[in-house]
Amino acid sequence: MGLEDVVNDILEQARSKAAAIHAQAEEEAATLINKAQSRADEIMQTHQAEVDAYIERMRKQEISSSHLEMKRAALNAKKEILDSVYQSAKDAVSSMPSEKNVELLKAILDKHGSSGTRVYSNEKDARLVREMTDLTYIGGIDCIGGLVLENDDGTVRMDYTYDRILDDVSEQSLKQISDILFE
Repeated sequence: MGLEDVVNDILEQARSKAAAIHAQAEEEAATLINKAQSRADEIMQTHQAEVDAYIERMRKQEISSSHLEMKRAALNAKKEILDSVYQSAKDAVSSMPSEKNVELLKAILDKHGSSGTRVYSNEKDARLVREMTDLTYIGGIDCIGGLVLENDDGTVRMDYTYDRILDDVSEQSLKQISDILFE
């Protein structure tokens, strides 16, 4: 065996070892690549699930927010309508015929006049109220009509203004009015 055979033998062993190392390296690389791909798929699935859950939460939140906004808009519209109805009633009361106003003022005085000694009314009805009662007329108040009765020392004050009566009726009847208007 010559030197060339020894060299060829060594080269052949080196090639064989190199091929084995290369095969092992490729096998390890394939294993690492498979592990990395599996991990990447896992991460992708986890993130996809998180993104899907986030999107679902956002969708529900937007739907809920939209429903709330719709309810708020509907309530505002209903309030505007109720305010309009109230204003129409107030306008109707303030523009009622004078004979009806006289009837109402007389009814208030007949029923409650004995509970007070002083009386207030709006400026428009001042002359009429003075003619209708012996109570001391104190002065005008800002109202659409009606009376305020007071005892001598002003500690008891009874508000029979049309404004107060309309407010009380409106408050007590709000649900019925709402039911009629918005069934």
